[in-house]
Amino acid sequence: MSNKSRSNKTRCGWCGDDELYQSYHDNEWGEPLHDEQKLFEFLCLEGAQAGLSWITILRKRENYRAAFDYFDAEKIARYDHVRIASLLANPGIVRNKLKVNGFVKNARAYLQMREQGISLDDYFWNYVARKPIQNHWKNMAQMPANTALSDAMAKDLKTRGFTFVGSTICYAFMQATGLVNDHLIKCFRHDQLA
Repeated sequence: MSNKSRSNKTRCGWCGDDELYQSYHDNEWGEPLHDEQKLFEFLCLEGAQAGLSWITILRKRENYRAAFDYFDAEKIARYDHVRIASLLANPGIVRNKLKVNGFVKNARAYLQMREQGISLDDYFWNYVARKPIQNHWKNMAQMPANTALSDAMAKDLKTRGFTFVGSTICYAFMQATGLVNDHLIKCFRHDQLA
């Protein structure tokens, strides 16, 4: 399934006709990402998506950024029960106690990695030998929900204290941050990112 917009560009079909989704697809999804704070943001937001659609989180992303100090892990790691209670009352985010607490837990796990001299950039990109995996899917049905690589990543992240990092979430993270190029071969972004 593909999608042609008014600009006559063929896109992956999952972004549909929604302008926000198309903009995300055209400018972010699959673009190799090396910024520490943004990698942490994507890891948290992919976890927030669990059980929901990505467009739900995408529409709330600016609210998440404001509510969670623009994903400054050092600040998030210090959130106390008062701050968490205020977040759970914030209608601009998904008010799920486990997910909100998960952001705090993930911030602490990330800071622990940093103390060990491990950056998120090195950690994630070492899974793909620092080069995006180039897939050549013809249709969405060929695209996996998880892989052996995302299985290994999920297992390791959990041992490091991260939460909401199952294999499917890790694979979605890999797609979003460009560790894999999962744009369909007929999508205009596939060749741009190859």
